[in-house]
Amino acid sequence: MQVLLRTDAADDRVHRILVETLYTQPASLALGAIAGALGCLPAVLYSGEPMILCLAIAQTLIGIARAIMACMPAARQGRSTLVMEMMFEFGAFSYALCWGLVAALAIEYDVPAAARTLTVVYATAYGAAVAARNAGRPYIAIGQLGLLVVPELLVSAFKPDLADRLFAVCSTLLLLAMISVTRSTFTALRDSIASAETSARLADKMQHLARTDVVTGLLNRAGLNHQLVERVAAIQPDQKLALFWIDLDRFKEVNDTLGHQVGDRLLCEIGSRLKRFAPNAASVARFGGDEFIIACEAASRREVESMAMQLLEAITQPIRIDDDRLEIGSSIGVAILPDDGSDIEAVMQGADLALYHAKVNGRKQVSFFAPSMTRDLVRRKEIEAELRLALQRDELSIFFQPIIDLATGRIRAFEALVRWFHPEKGELRPDEFIPVAEETGAIITLGNWITAQAARVAATWPEDVTIAVNLSPIQIRAPGAALGILNALREARLSPSRLELEITETVLLDNSPNTDAFIAELAEAGVRFALDDFGTGYSSLGYLSKYPFSKIKVDRSFVSGVNAGKKSDAIIRAVSGMGSTLGMEIVAEGIETIDQVKAVRAAGCTLGQGYYFSRAVPDYLAAMLLAQESEAQVGRRLAG
Repeated sequence: MQVLLRTDAADDRVHRILVETLYTQPASLALGAIAGALGCLPAVLYSGEPMILCLAIAQTLIGIARAIMACMPAARQGRSTLVMEMMFEFGAFSYALCWGLVAALAIEYDVPAAARTLTVVYATAYGAAVAARNAGRPYIAIGQLGLLVVPELLVSAFKPDLADRLFAVCSTLLLLAMISVTRSTFTALRDSIASAETSARLADKMQHLARTDVVTGLLNRAGLNHQLVERVAAIQPDQKLALFWIDLDRFKEVNDTLGHQVGDRLLCEIGSRLKRFAPNAASVARFGGDEFIIACEAASRREVESMAMQLLEAITQPIRIDDDRLEIGSSIGVAILPDDGSDIEAVMQGADLALYHAKVNGRKQVSFFAPSMTRDLVRRKEIEAELRLALQRDELSIFFQPIIDLATGRIRAFEALVRWFHPEKGELRPDEFIPVAEETGAIITLGNWITAQAARVAATWPEDVTIAVNLSPIQIRAPGAALGILNALREARLSPSRLELEITETVLLDNSPNTDAFIAELAEAGVRFALDDFGTGYSSLGYLSKYPFSKIKVDRSFVSGVNAGKKSDAIIRAVSGMGSTLGMEIVAEGIETIDQVKAVRAAGCTLGQGYYFSRAVPDYLAAMLLAQESEAQVGRRLAG
């Protein structure tokens, strides 16, 4: 019966309202609790039975708790309908059972007539009252009535006195009658609520709310899907349907640093801009989180390209919220129906793929779908799946490329570089799997493994030889990143001063407190830092004064790239002069010829790295290079 009655409600909203009726009129529950306590008192006093006393105390406490719960709506806020129903159900059934057993024991132990009458009459009357009061959930009302009446009915039925037996018969008839009344009341109440809830005015309002994003007022995912179906059905043969999938860059950092209220206001401002710059009839939706989708008709691909650039420019304009000036970039993926798919699902997938490529290629750009993106995605998915198993299968190795002192020719350090030797595909280049590791978050595990392996190997080298390890921005921002590196050093028994972490300027662009804390904690422990790829993209002298860099690595493009020449030589000289003044060493990367060695040394570089000296080699060859160097030194001393 319980299951049937529960599923009889027209919908969840009706169900909620019916459950809420149980908690209305808390005064009736309070008065019932008081009357119940008084009604039990004579039976307790006249019978002297411990069982009746215990039941009376339990019933009184339960009644008080139910009254308090009904008087505290705040305690019910946020609770699910099922939880509210079960809470009321537990209190109602336990209270009724205690009362029913008290009445039954009063009959069984033949307490004085007045006390017995009071107890039995109150139990029966209370059962009839709750059958009407709780009709909104009939299984509760009927269950209470049964627990109140059935115990005394059963005891009376086996009593020898005719009056007791007639009382059992009357109680049975009362139970059946009240069940019928409760069900009729429930049906009328439910139908009345359902009719009101399904009225046209409320239905329209509910539909609007169901298709609208509560933060921005734009369409939500359901609303977008509904409009896309209508657009595809109405599109003309000479028209195209363009789909712009927009993802905000660094939105999570706004939420984390400035709070969700600022984040919501930022989303509202972005939504307003998209509405202003999108065509008047366009469907503009917040698809979820920090993603937006715009769908509109267009006459040509050129028109779509123009709209995409307008949207990108609109989003990137600075936004001021209170005292904060926010510069939010975005990545946009675009797909066009019917060019990139014959149905809306295919075009959505195409726009999603294009967005993925826009983010992979550096963000803050527009990417149009191309069939090759599907092949690239398949390749990346394969790498992602296999990379997670590569560590377990010992397919990854650490190679070491020496960094040479240009004045003495001695090895001063090695840079740790990861290599992946796939059993079927052969060696995979780092630029194939490192970006995938960064996108999936696997770079955190991979980076920790590289640091730990490199530290173990470096611990076997001479004390004056250090190890350099590259760090990913994602790895730096991971919780406990600094602690993980210090633990790796401790386990390898390598002095922190022999570890040098290489970070690129892009890591510092976010100006994140987490990055500052990471660098400060490790620098305090003795770990050294090098600024890698200096001179590419976002070089700032402010980084050199703010962070404790001991080394600057000049990018290989200035040494052996196609643009190497007088201008790059002048840049290297300027960087070297600045490094000398600041007490920093300058490393020239990508050295391939003796002429380049002479050039960078003359320009002021103190260290060199590249194929001219050695390629990256396995750990045993790195040890051999150090041994050969040591033997050569011994030989020179003996000769001297």
